[in-house]
Amino acid sequence: MADWDAGARIGVRNLGAEVVIEANAAGLRTLAGHLLVLSGEGVPDGAHLHLEDGNGLEDGSVGLVLERSDEEWGVPA
Repeated sequence: MADWDAGARIGVRNLGAEVVIEANAAGLRTLAGHLLVLSGEGVPDGAHLHLEDGNGLEDGSVGLVLERSDEEWGVPA
C-alpha cells in the first residue's frame, strides 16, 4: 500500500446516519495515496486495506475498510 506521510492524523467517527472522516493535510494525502494504489491497473477486485483504532487511525476511531470493487452496485460484472 501507499506510504504514510509524516505526521498523518486520521480519525473516523460514526454519527449514526453518516460517517465522518477527519484528517490533517498529511492524513488526507495518505488516504489519497491509499485510494490511488487501490485504483491502480492490475489491482484485483476485492483488494482492501483495514484502518483501525491504533492501526493507522486516531484513538477512539471506528474501523474503516478501503476496498476495491469493480462490480456495479448489486449487479455482478
